[in-house]
Amino acid sequence: MRWLIRGFFKILRLVIGPFLLLGEWLTAPKGMVRAPEAQARVDAACRQLALYQFRTCPFCIKVRQEMRRLSLPIELRDAQFDPQHRAELEQGGGRVMVPCLKITGADGSVTWLYESGQIKAWLQERFSA
Repeated sequence: MRWLIRGFFKILRLVIGPFLLLGEWLTAPKGMVRAPEAQARVDAACRQLALYQFRTCPFCIKVRQEMRRLSLPIELRDAQFDPQHRAELEQGGGRVMVPCLKITGADGSVTWLYESGQIKAWLQERFSA
């Protein structure tokens, strides 16, 4: 019975996934425009961030749209098909749940931020002005 449920959701993701990606592409927001030196500071700050995500996850799409809106070049790490990123997410964050933003502090400390709403709020607070 379990294999039947998993198979159903796998097929559902295969069918709906391309439509989600098309919707993401069609509704992509224009990026925020900053002065070159301000954008350089944002780019430097984003080097300390990584987003663990599944490509067709609707919550990950919400976070990626916010990243586009704020013009944030955050590294995307595929935790669905890349076993190395999946293992790193599970080991560091404690669970394989996406989206998850890995925040590396200046002192080398690492914070794992889950939940799309919390990630979006953190990005807006840190980068919106």
